[in-house]
Amino acid sequence: MLIGLVGKPNCGKSTFFKACTLADVLIANYPFATIKPNHGVGYVRIECIDKEFKVQCMPRTGYCKQGIRFVPVELMDVAGLVKGASEGKGLGNQFLDDLRQADCFIQIVDVSGETDAEGKTTQNYNLVQDVEMLENELDLWYLGILKKVWKTFSRTVQNTKENFVKATAKQFSGLKVSEENVKSVILRLKLNIEKPAEWTDEQLLEFARAIREETKPMIIAANKCDKPLAKENIQKLKQAYPEKMIVPCSADSELALREADKAGLIDYLPGDSVFKILKQLNPKQLEALESIKKNVLREFNSTGVQEILNTAVFKILKYIAVFPAGVHKLADSKGNILPDCFLIPDGSTALDFAYAVHTDLGKNFIRAIDAKTKQILGKDHKLKHRDGLEIVT
Repeated sequence: MLIGLVGKPNCGKSTFFKACTLADVLIANYPFATIKPNHGVGYVRIECIDKEFKVQCMPRTGYCKQGIRFVPVELMDVAGLVKGASEGKGLGNQFLDDLRQADCFIQIVDVSGETDAEGKTTQNYNLVQDVEMLENELDLWYLGILKKVWKTFSRTVQNTKENFVKATAKQFSGLKVSEENVKSVILRLKLNIEKPAEWTDEQLLEFARAIREETKPMIIAANKCDKPLAKENIQKLKQAYPEKMIVPCSADSELALREADKAGLIDYLPGDSVFKILKQLNPKQLEALESIKKNVLREFNSTGVQEILNTAVFKILKYIAVFPAGVHKLADSKGNILPDCFLIPDGSTALDFAYAVHTDLGKNFIRAIDAKTKQILGKDHKLKHRDGLEIVT
């Protein structure tokens, strides 16, 4: 799973990325501070199942703190996109191409209103147009990819009577387009797939937009939510885009809290609304933490960063977390208790999970056993979030 961070220059993408990953990346107050994409590991937050078994888990990847499991997901931060990116402006083609393999996008929007469309400092900027600009550039990017091959592709499919859905998914698999994506779009748009070569430019753009929405769903991170005009601007965003998922956040605050926790100055769990001071701090440090507590945590109940990651994985992409767990033995061969947790699509079966853990487990599957209830499960049993399963081969 790969989550792409997108947005205009200087909106806070790199700060958001560093807050999630604590990776060493350049954070600068000028456009195009990021040129090459940054890859790192963020974490979704769930309740660990070790509580049910009254043990302490020992994660092989990620970590567990106070009964809360943090499961890794891959993040990518690309350079800022500006109007005309789909035509190459600001090296836009290169940056867009970096996003091909993303499963979903988090669009970072600067809700302070203090940066213009190109990321330069301004005042009272109408940020509503940032969302429209970015989606339009993404649509034109998809359209450009389609147009490169569409004339030949559509005529071939039309003349050979090849299955349009299968052919389209295969042709554009590089964008992670599946047959299900194509079926969903065709049903929604009611396009004539018997004669795709006769589609108008408007129909092709409509198709490109719908495929982009299917393959790269998006959540909006309303960043810098602690700035003076932020609340007002967040309401403007929600009114302009009532159908979109918009979550207020302060990447700066999250980064400060995580770094203070890492340094042992405070005890902070990502996603919490509180933190505990562990060491004597200087007046400047205390003032900064008090500001975060007052303007972010009390106002929004968290910094929003963890909520956005969780929403992207569990609500936008609709994944669930499932643990390999033996009925009589929770440890692996090295003695690590509940070392793994897998993120798999909602609706996955016991057999799907077996394959996700290891191909051999899937091929030699006999049955599964629910580690919590000891119930025997067949291969078609649909799994739930936070299930623990033993696979019998």
